[in-house]
Amino acid sequence: MTRPLIAVPARFSATTSALRYAAEVNARALIEAVWRAGGEPAGIHPAPADVPDRLARFDGVLLPGGGDLAPHRYGAPDTHDSVYDVDDLQDAFDLEVARHALDLGLPLLAVCRGLQVVNVTLGGTLEQHMDGDHRHLVHPVTITPGTLLERAAGGEKAEASCYHHQRVDRLGAGLAVTARAADGTVEGVELPGARGWFTAVQWHPEDTAHEDTAQQGLFDALVRAAR
Repeated sequence: MTRPLIAVPARFSATTSALRYAAEVNARALIEAVWRAGGEPAGIHPAPADVPDRLARFDGVLLPGGGDLAPHRYGAPDTHDSVYDVDDLQDAFDLEVARHALDLGLPLLAVCRGLQVVNVTLGGTLEQHMDGDHRHLVHPVTITPGTLLERAAGGEKAEASCYHHQRVDRLGAGLAVTARAADGTVEGVELPGARGWFTAVQWHPEDTAHEDTAQQGLFDALVRAAR
């Protein structure tokens, strides 16, 4: 059976010694999780031109983690000192990918920064730096019953591997919270009534997907929807 083609927007990397130059990359764990699920992951160049036509050849989209969105993208008048790795081209591309994937009804899984991108795309805002940030942290999250996330993860509890210092402040239009951490942080969102399959998590399921069926289940669900 032909593997569904999953678009994974590439991330800019300033140093990749084996290639000798700056590069466009994605985390190997993320790519391998899509492959295990039966998908064919394909990195796509972050150029915000002709995005609908470029996405139309794919069966699904995975919006990965990365650096922070520029605060002006969600109307913030200033920038907190902790904001890092902002890239305007990356922001413009990811926001276009999120908007058009939802418009086209392409199956979409958004991870960490990806969730924040979708939230901002739909008019939401972010808390630029949260108290007690969730970097280098594995913690339990509670998942809302009956959601796509609950069905993909196979239960109402999951152990989430996190690496983020920002979180959702105001939800984007139409979004519903599907998971929270004990401190109230929004850890999952969905868009009831979306044209296609869509779920987003604030954590990094790829970190533990090789040993945790709940985390691998997110990638499996994306690929199933893409078929």
